[in-house]
Amino acid sequence: MANKELVEKLYQDILQIPVVDIHTHLDADHLCARGLHDILLYHMVISELYAAGCPDGARLSEEPTEEEAVYRLERAIPYVKYIRGTSCYWGVRIILKDLFGWEEELDETNWRRCHELIKSKGCTHERAKAIAEKARIQKSSTELWRAKNHQADDMLMYSLEWAFFCRSQWGINDAALLELEHAWNEEIPGPPLPVTATKEDLNFKKKIKTIDDVYAAITHYVDRIPFDQVYSNASHFSTDNNYHEVTEEDMIKALANREHAGQWERDVYANFINEEFLKRMSKIKKETGKEIIIQYSLGAEPLPFETGSYMRPETIFELAKIISRYSDLKFEIHLASLHSDQAWCTLCRELPNLTLDGFWWHNFFPTYIRQIISERLDMLPTNSQVGFFSDAYTMEWCYAKLIMIKRQYAHVLAEKIENGQYDYDRAMYTVKNVLDIDRKFFNLD
Repeated sequence: MANKELVEKLYQDILQIPVVDIHTHLDADHLCARGLHDILLYHMVISELYAAGCPDGARLSEEPTEEEAVYRLERAIPYVKYIRGTSCYWGVRIILKDLFGWEEELDETNWRRCHELIKSKGCTHERAKAIAEKARIQKSSTELWRAKNHQADDMLMYSLEWAFFCRSQWGINDAALLELEHAWNEEIPGPPLPVTATKEDLNFKKKIKTIDDVYAAITHYVDRIPFDQVYSNASHFSTDNNYHEVTEEDMIKALANREHAGQWERDVYANFINEEFLKRMSKIKKETGKEIIIQYSLGAEPLPFETGSYMRPETIFELAKIISRYSDLKFEIHLASLHSDQAWCTLCRELPNLTLDGFWWHNFFPTYIRQIISERLDMLPTNSQVGFFSDAYTMEWCYAKLIMIKRQYAHVLAEKIENGQYDYDRAMYTVKNVLDIDRKFFNLD
């Protein structure tokens, strides 16, 4: 265990380092918490409450009514006593104490007061900006459709999170085609399909039946990428699929069997569409110089309400081959599989166009965060890793997650100083380069 005074000194200095939050789901219409539900019922906390016995495991609606919010809070509060020791609930406590001055333990007697306190602070642009400044978050990236008339461009930058060509869905073998159809039926980029989508929910006017439809739909997608507004294309890379090169003939055969698609067809759809998309992106870069980062989340697969941490060992090198084939494109991985991190570090050492980002979903726990930080600092250049993204839906959770991560950096760096690997100046130089990423790329200079 590192010296407490050294850890605290590092932590206080690390707090001053500005950051860019490269992946959130902040919405320009409501950047802050609208009530206790936006804090306590953040989806990662819902999973813990559900595990503790709360009857609700599904996420809240995007725009919950007060009735829905209160109903869900009433049902969740009795189970809070079982999660008070988890790190996600630590995040809840950080938010309530630092941003609302609330230090009572939430229970059946006081949660309504806390809910009203949060509502009374308002969900204004000014409050969101004050929280960002307190955290030293200079910009936060969110989905383009959440820009809402670009009313918060001073705080936000954008990622295209529209169609997930390589994401499997529970029991759906033509998911890649549904994702492409989803985009093909929209004239401007909108929200992605939910992780728990069902075919019964989807009724597209334009449907993919032929190989010409596939090409037309991909052209539609690529032609509508606003390169001047987004810096990345974010999607998921499911480990359920087997990744390999497929031919146009394979795709034609797979399309003919869509109504009875099995695993072979599922793999062909995902491989063909993703490969064609990357070919188009490579061509655009060569011909116009326009580029965006290709971001894949990896290692979290759908369950009935959320996801579980799961990745086949083969997926790692299957994706590595794709990244190697498109060496002119930049790739970033959001990884939710702790045991795979070392393998991905070895690949980063051989793939200069690959970067590992932060700590995603099932990796966002202090024990795992410290292990990943230490491993990546030992194995990778600082410009092959991004030290933070929040995946948050409110600025309060951006704040809490950054506080939690910066504290883990302090612990890891203190141990490396005591081991003689770093002196204090080298430690601070290193963490600054990992957290304060390429400012010019994000137009911050």
